[in-house]
Amino acid sequence: MFSNPRFWIFMALFQVTFGLAVFAATRHFYLQDPDAVAAVPANSNTVQREWPENSQASDLEQLITSVPGPSNTTDPWVLADQADEAFGNQQYEQAADLYHQLLMADPNNVDTYNNLGITLHYLGRSAQALGVLNEGVTIDPGYQRIWLTLGFVNSQAGNIDEARSALDTAVELDSDNEVGQSALKMLEALGPGQAGNPNP
Repeated sequence: MFSNPRFWIFMALFQVTFGLAVFAATRHFYLQDPDAVAAVPANSNTVQREWPENSQASDLEQLITSVPGPSNTTDPWVLADQADEAFGNQQYEQAADLYHQLLMADPNNVDTYNNLGITLHYLGRSAQALGVLNEGVTIDPGYQRIWLTLGFVNSQAGNIDEARSALDTAVELDSDNEVGQSALKMLEALGPGQAGNPNP
């Protein structure tokens, strides 16, 4: 498609920068008191889109096709900036729509699954968030941050065993980096359970 090496270098740099920017924005929420995070209200002025039932297509495909009003641009750089800005301003409905558009442009971008998942959770649509996050995990099971998000959303949804399992996986991938340390803190907050903390 694009044979210019500079284009691919630029794309790689963008992915790294984009990932770090979103991680910085979401980490703030991960480290908040769980009660404060759970109290973030969903936007009551928006129409709630439910997962379609009795469909042969995947839940994610149905959810993506149900997104109203595409952005005026298809440039992934612009969409990513707009999505991150909307998320940072707690305009979660707008951020979710933009992350959907990014997934339509690149359905294998695990970072976008992560960002969409946490955004849907803050909209009060945790079941949808978990569906998106689980799809992201199947694409790249070695992507540590999505396991952290999956653990966080499961813990907030009351799925404590699933939360421990996801957080254990995040720690197993790397217990020494920032994501791994956040996962350990969440595991400690959950208390003891059947799934113990893995050895570093």
